[in-house]
Amino acid sequence: MRALIVEDDRRIAEDLQQALRGAGFVVEHVEDGELAWFQGSTEAYDLIVLDLGLPRLDGLTVLKRWRAEGCDSPVLILTARGAWTERVDGIDAGADDYLPKPFRMEELTARARALVRRAGGLAAPRQQIGRILVDLNRMSVTVDGNPVVLTPLEFRLVAYLALHRERIVPPTELLEHLYGDDESRETNALEAVVTRLRRKLGQGILLTRRGFGYGLDDGK
Repeated sequence: MRALIVEDDRRIAEDLQQALRGAGFVVEHVEDGELAWFQGSTEAYDLIVLDLGLPRLDGLTVLKRWRAEGCDSPVLILTARGAWTERVDGIDAGADDYLPKPFRMEELTARARALVRRAGGLAAPRQQIGRILVDLNRMSVTVDGNPVVLTPLEFRLVAYLALHRERIVPPTELLEHLYGDDESRETNALEAVVTRLRRKLGQGILLTRRGFGYGLDDGK
């Protein structure tokens, strides 16, 4: 899962990056509204954490532009502003959730996971899909009740397929959501991860539809 943090306070941004990486996200960071608008308009994210008090272009304007352009990534607003009218303005502009500063990182990561689940049409953090159980909160996977040890990248792939369990996910989409801008988005690298996962999960769990993409076997 891929997240964008838009925050001009570097200390807060570093704490946010650490917290979201610990929650299983691959994270990118920008510090001003103009860059944020460009990134959100041109890249696909599973979550955007957006501060309102930004240089060059304020967060509310950025959010309005994203929504007008069709960007539907879940957006969690952060702000030091406490007025309820500003919270209403943020929600009306298209924010999915709102967290006033100061806040606990544990609350932020819980809200982040919930937003990603809801975007995938899921309510519960534990998803049973055929023989595989994916716990999005604990970042754990079991097959037939047996725990499977995965790397962060391997878990991100399984989690993304679980969040989109009703369809086959194209390789290009997986590459967008598994890797950040600073990582190589090569089809061969994705195929290598899929090969390792098949060895760990066992046969028949991770499906390939030639020419279409990947999915999880729901046992039906």
